[in-house]
Amino acid sequence: MMQLIFTKGAGKHDRMDVIVDGLCTNSVQCPKQGIIPHDMLHFAVEATLQRRGFIIRTLEGDASGFRMSSTVESDGVERLVEVLQADGWAGWTSDPSALLELYRVTCEARHCAPLSIGEPEILAVREHIHRLTTAWQSTKIGESMPISLAI
Repeated sequence: MMQLIFTKGAGKHDRMDVIVDGLCTNSVQCPKQGIIPHDMLHFAVEATLQRRGFIIRTLEGDASGFRMSSTVESDGVERLVEVLQADGWAGWTSDPSALLELYRVTCEARHCAPLSIGEPEILAVREHIHRLTTAWQSTKIGESMPISLAI
């Protein structure tokens, strides 16, 4: 069994522990950003779209952290996470078509291929993010929010 355990910190960071077969294989400090942790956004994107990005690669044992080698799919996932994170900072008000255009422009600027997605996928990811946000907001400082998953 694989799990991500997000723990809400009292200071400037939250923490994500990666649990594989009952053992913590990696811990990541997540700077607070006013919305759910960046790596929780990764989970929402990767789990909803069934795409391989930072979370899946970490669960597979890639321990290189922030220096992971570039792949077409994981680069596309990272750009989408960035766009959704910016939308979260703006209050989750962007129209899905505007998010797709921003995603396309972001990918162009970063010289990576965008994932083949449309408005239904954006709406599904956003819904997943909203469910995680509700759970995270009810998590108190020092408490943890486990997320089980399979790869």
